[in-house]
Amino acid sequence: MPEKHRVQKLLSNRGYCSRRRAEELIKQGRVTVNNKLISIGTSAAETDIIRVDGQVVKPTKKIVIAFHKPADCVTALTDKFHKTIMDYINIDERLFPVGRLDFNTSGLLLLTNDGDFANGVTHPRYQVIKTYEARCDTVISQRIVQQLQHGMIIDERIVKCKARLVNPNTIELTLHEGRKHIVKKLLKECGLHVVALKRTKIGNLALGALKICSWKVLDAKEIEMVKG
Repeated sequence: MPEKHRVQKLLSNRGYCSRRRAEELIKQGRVTVNNKLISIGTSAAETDIIRVDGQVVKPTKKIVIAFHKPADCVTALTDKFHKTIMDYINIDERLFPVGRLDFNTSGLLLLTNDGDFANGVTHPRYQVIKTYEARCDTVISQRIVQQLQHGMIIDERIVKCKARLVNPNTIELTLHEGRKHIVKKLLKECGLHVVALKRTKIGNLALGALKICSWKVLDAKEIEMVKG
């Protein structure tokens, strides 16, 4: 018998959407396998015919792109009120973001149609590091740098990170955490207010010279760099 996988994993691997979005579609009754409506937990083989809203979802060539996200832009494929990342990315492939950056956060964002790659970057078990530069509205002391490196309790969990000063009011943080607003929460706990936040690195892949609002397709070596 052919090997089977959860349908949300297959949809993600075929580049249709993220696993989380696939689960939403299944719950909404929009997904069928071999013309039968399915529920969460249903498995299927690669040879089974999967449809979303009646349209067959076929496997696609796997790609990963790096995008220099501007601030004031939503990490979403569509939005009624704001510009989205897809307003800047002109590509035929159907992609979804690997994780997210907040509306006012700029910097390195990955998009892909490879569900396994996305899961390998975002799932906490893989400990892929992310590096950020945060500009604050006041001078940052070495005491705060040491405090961050020693570890802080955020939402009842200890968070440790590497920290170094870039200039008197800008600090670089490197951490495994991916929780929402984690950098701003860490710095707020230190009495700092962030006025600009930028992600500069994922794993060993740096934003480098990629200009703001620009994107590029990653090669195999760069994809390995993401994994650290």
